[in-house]
Amino acid sequence: MAYVNRTSAESGASLPGRLEGAGANLLALRSHNGALVLDLLRTAGTRGISRLELAERTGLTPQAVSKITARLRADGLAAEAGQRASTGGKPRTVLRLVPEAGHAVGLHLDRDELTAVLCDLAGTVVAERRVPLGLGAGAGAVVEGAAREVEALIGEAGVSVLGVGVALPGPLDHARGVLHRVTGFPEWDGFPLRDALAGRLGVPVVVDKDTNAAALGLAVGGCAPGREPGLGPGAGFGDGDGHSHSHSHGAGDRAGGHAGDRPRARDDGGEGGRGGGGVHAGGEAAFAYLHLGTGLGAGLVFGGAVHRGARTGAGEFGHQVIQLDGPLCDCGNRGCVEALCLAAVGRGAVDEAARVLGAGAANLVGLLDIDLVLLGGRTVAAHQEAFVRGVGAVLAERARREGTDTVPVRVAPGGARGVAEGAARLLLAPLFGRGEG
Repeated sequence: MAYVNRTSAESGASLPGRLEGAGANLLALRSHNGALVLDLLRTAGTRGISRLELAERTGLTPQAVSKITARLRADGLAAEAGQRASTGGKPRTVLRLVPEAGHAVGLHLDRDELTAVLCDLAGTVVAERRVPLGLGAGAGAVVEGAAREVEALIGEAGVSVLGVGVALPGPLDHARGVLHRVTGFPEWDGFPLRDALAGRLGVPVVVDKDTNAAALGLAVGGCAPGREPGLGPGAGFGDGDGHSHSHSHGAGDRAGGHAGDRPRARDDGGEGGRGGGGVHAGGEAAFAYLHLGTGLGAGLVFGGAVHRGARTGAGEFGHQVIQLDGPLCDCGNRGCVEALCLAAVGRGAVDEAARVLGAGAANLVGLLDIDLVLLGGRTVAAHQEAFVRGVGAVLAERARREGTDTVPVRVAPGGARGVAEGAARLLLAPLFGRGEG
């Protein structure tokens, strides 16, 4: 199972997060089917899941499941979680994921703030740091400051890590870990952030847009239609006090599955697939995560996977022009949704900002026929009801005109650290077969 965006980082300072012991095996899980089993263990939580259920859910033979789970137990990734009564015969032994067997750091570099979280394999935040940041202070200063925060986070927890996921405003090249002309900070154009930070820390680094990272975290956590955000299996995106937000507006969830639907087993030669071809189960829902903070962007999820586009250009939602003679945007255009939203918020016209965001969201719904709109970012967090109401009203009016169902609008779970948690998932999700779109 390969990462698209990582480096072996052979150079760098000695860090408590060097890949050692059982955790190192995570970066080289030996099969697609093993990842499927590990993902089912993750979503089963502490209750666990039996080998028979694993076979039924994956399409693998019982013998193949026994082989895979034995390997996962030997690697310290799975453990017995007791027994469960069966309809006949002896009780079934159930297995669970061992969350503490591995950790990853998620780093959110916003324009004025750095948030770092340490997550275990289940995606649970076990440590967090937040400090001011000046993204315009220069690449060297930002990389050094970020590295120091990562080192402090890991040092305080005393654990090894699989690597660091970094999320920040785009545009950027996810595959190479290179930044482009970050909106408002053109001096970052061409900077190899992935390699610079990996060289400094000595662990693998993955770089993505903040909106993509957040969307990945939401998809893996299970917040699509058919589930209450943050409440389904594997959810783990509370708002810091253990609660998740589920404000919603709309005429009910539309038909379709959810982003948590599982791929089936592959016939990987000797691991006993009974069919399927690695194709995701049908009916997985599509959703858009709209992040309004110091800027505006979108993360798009189709079929349970983040859609980045060939050049990581998908989701540049904030720079669609909806007013030709509108205010100048930092990107150089006039009348961008981002510029109009932030200008309205700046003068206290939050309801107007919500309607502008709704107009952009309606364009997205019309273009992509998505099932759910999730709102996040610090600006939304400060005015949740107003933004859900305003965006929802625009989408409802669109649905009435067209005679279609209203697309629901909700506040995304995760709160202020949702992007950082999603950044950690950039490292964790591929271990469960959930990383790449």
